[in-house]
Amino acid sequence: MKKFAFALLAAIAAAGPLPAQAQKPVYKYVYPDGRIVYSDDVVPGARLEGQVEAPPPPNLTGTPAAAPRPPAAAPDAEKAPEGSAKTLDEAWEKLKLAKRRLDEARAKLESGTEPQEGERTGTAKGGSRLNDAYWARQKANEEAVRKAEERVRQAQSDVNRLR
Repeated sequence: MKKFAFALLAAIAAAGPLPAQAQKPVYKYVYPDGRIVYSDDVVPGARLEGQVEAPPPPNLTGTPAAAPRPPAAAPDAEKAPEGSAKTLDEAWEKLKLAKRRLDEARAKLESGTEPQEGERTGTAKGGSRLNDAYWARQKANEEAVRKAEERVRQAQSDVNRLR
């Protein structure tokens, strides 16, 4: 049994290292207060600054690493206007973030129908009515949903353009 286990380990070692797993792209996000976050997933509440080059995987074979290749120039067809996605992966990430923010805006609009403190004004007959603060908040929530829908449309357009 020991000879079999040793032979199996020797065969695995002779096969060489396993192929490297594909790495997810890493993105740089900036919060409104200036904090910077690097992540391979969408960071809610932060602005996407762009994709960053991930460090190469560690060299476990003991052989010298090949010199890094310079980044390839993007073809003119993929050049995007300033502020929009430059790669398909970045466009997908922006679309996911836009959809998430749209869902949040819709949820806020739906849950915000109940009047909050200070949004009712008393009437002469002893009742109350919704005041301007309530309607201003409702209008702001509706505007947030409209803007979020526009961002989703723009992000979808970027994805389609880069396909």
